[in-house]
Parts: sequence; C-alpha cells; structure tokens
Amino acid sequence: MGWLGLDDTDHLGGGCTTKTLDELIKGLPSEVKIGEVRLVRLWPFARQRTRGNAAVAVELNCESEEYLLEHLDLWWNEKISPLAGEISSSENYDRLQYPADPGMVWFSSKLPDSSFYYNAVREEVNLEDVPVAERNWGGQGIIGATAAVAWDKSEVTYEAIAWRTEKNTGLEKSRLIDLERLAEIDELEYTFMSRDPRTGNTMIAPRGPCPVLFGLRARKFEFAYDSACHLLESSSTERNSGMRVFTTNQASDDHLGDDLCDVVIETEILSRGAVVINCEENKLLAFSESGDIKLLAQWLIKSDKIRFNGLKNEDGVYHLERLKIDKSSVLKERPHCIKCNVRMKSMGQNQPVRCPKCRTRSEQKWIETPRVPPTLDWVQAPLDSRRHLTRPLEWN
Repeated sequence: MGWLGLDDTDHLGGGCTTKTLDELIKGLPSEVKIGEVRLVRLWPFARQRTRGNAAVAVELNCESEEYLLEHLDLWWNEKISPLAGEISSSENYDRLQYPADPGMVWFSSKLPDSSFYYNAVREEVNLEDVPVAERNWGGQGIIGATAAVAWDKSEVTYEAIAWRTEKNTGLEKSRLIDLERLAEIDELEYTFMSRDPRTGNTMIAPRGPCPVLFGLRARKFEFAYDSACHLLESSSTERNSGMRVFTTNQASDDHLGDDLCDVVIETEILSRGAVVINCEENKLLAFSESGDIKLLAQWLIKSDKIRFNGLKNEDGVYHLERLKIDKSSVLKERPHCIKCNVRMKSMGQNQPVRCPKCRTRSEQKWIETPRVPPTLDWVQAPLDSRRHLTRPLEWN
C-alpha cells in the first residue's frame, strides 16, 4: 500500500533510528503486513547529519490506510515525538552537535522521484526541497526519511542488525563478539567489511552507548541473515534483544558521480603523511588513514595525469576514495658536470647550463628520466577507513 520513512531519532551520545523503526514495526497492528525494510546512508557532510548518517524505511500493507495512519499518529505522539531535542551532554565530540529532530513520512499514491535520493546522498538538501508526502510528521528528519523511500535500489546489499539488551544499552564497554565465529563468517563469499584483515579486529560492532550490538553486511539476504544468526547462537557473543535484516545502499558508490581526470600542479605533504594535491581544475585531499591512496598521492609530481573519485566537501575539496595514474610525467633534472660531478645550473632564459664550481658549460639543459608508478591499477583506502557507501574495487 505504501512506504513509511523515518530519520533523526538519534544524537551523538545515544539513540538509534534502526532500533526506533524496529520498535515501531513490532508495535504495528496484526492487520498490517510488513514488506521490505531498508536502510540508506546519506551525504556525510550534511550539517545536521545523524550519528550513523542513515535513514530507514519500511513497506507497509493494510486494507484501511486511514486505520494505519491513525495508528501511526498515535505512535508518533507517544513514542517518537518525545525524542526531539535529545542531545549528548558530553563535550568529547569534534563535530558540532544538533538536537535530535525526528521526521517521519508516508507515501502511498505516488512515491518521490529517485532524483531526490541522489541529491540527498551527494549534496546538502534543505527541508523546502523535500517532495510532498501524503502525511508527514516532525522536522529535519523528513529529509532522510523521504530519501530512504525515494531510493531506487540500483545497487543493493544487506545488513543484519542486532540490538543490545536494555541492560547493556547505554554502556560504554565494548560489545562481546565471538571473534572465532566472526573469522569463519568473514571467509564467506558474500559477506564484506566484517573484520579488519590486518589486525583481525571486528568491524561489525560500533563503539559508544548506542543500542546496536552489531551490523553484519552481506551481498545476499540469506547470507546476512544466516551469518548473524550463527553469531547470535554463540555463547561467547553478548545477549541481544532482537535482530532484523535491512536492504541497504551500502557499498553502492551511489554517493559518487563519474570518475574525474585532472593534471597535477603540485602536492603538499601534511602531518602524518596526508597529501593535498593541487590540480589544474580541482583540489584533492588524501587522508593519512587512506593507505594506498596516500602512498600513491605522495608519489605524484607536477604534470602527472590522474583519474580519481571522492566526495567534495563544503570547501570544494575532494576527499579521495579512489585514485589511479593515467600517465606519469618524466623526471627532469639538470645534468651533472663531468669534471666535478656537481649539478649544473641555468645561466638564464634560452642560455646553456654551467657548472657552479668549474664554470664548464653544457648545451644539454635537462636529463629526462621515465617514472614508473607504484601501480597502474586503481587504489582505495583500507577496509577500516572506507565509507559505508564505498564499493570495493574487486567487485567491479
């Protein structure tokens, strides 16, 4: 019959939009049939983005739409609206905090166009730009809620999310995960981003006081479901209060446009090896945590032709998510004096070069040495430094 979207019921210090939706689904009247449940990650630079930067939606079917909307009105007023204004009391956060501003939407006769989803996953979107729904509730969260409904599922993955018990929710202590079983699950063909291959550490358990116990990602529904159940059955894994599989846009690259090309003008290596790449048309940034991207960026010199992709931040700088050499420039150096083995220097424009020691001249102004790139393939950041939306290169 229609789609219900929901967003912004969490803040940096707590709450969880997936858990809020799960509770809403469990509280629906028995006459309502549940269809697909989805989670979409959105533009990570949005000013009022939520902690996990994800919105959710669910397909609902009921003979009486009026009856369903009456129930949703009541649930909103009693369960969700009171979450507005929640904010962490902690000051240990780098980014500016905004109070939770929940939003919920209902679309039945006509779904929002998928172009709105792509706007929300690639750039800042304002409330006045949101398509009109049959019914909406709340504030800022309406943006993400509508984007979740508008998603066209061009690329699909799945995430099985399990939640902590009420007793453990809010605790700062680490989640207890059976790492041996997780290692077995990580070897399966269709699971991804489960474990850091370099350290063996889990990548499915969040930190902090949110209700999520883990989120196990896979490319097929049954692999997400079966793997999560396998993990939950372990006596070593922390007890849970429930689990649900979400259809997601994670690992879709939906946040990126076409690959771009440019020519390097200069590079600047910052602290911890981060690299600013100034190009003829764009400015790029390779973070210190970006692994092979950072190493390849450090190798670049003037006139190198590169291909790249990443998200452009508020200042117009691309945060690199993948990088490739199209054509490397030659290394040009002044020749050495054959007598003194000292590098010669220019005598001026259109003039020969001369040894600064013995004054010997040479008509050969430059020696050009070919440069062989460290790799001719695309490179991307290691698993633990990628965005949820980033598609692994090996899938292409």
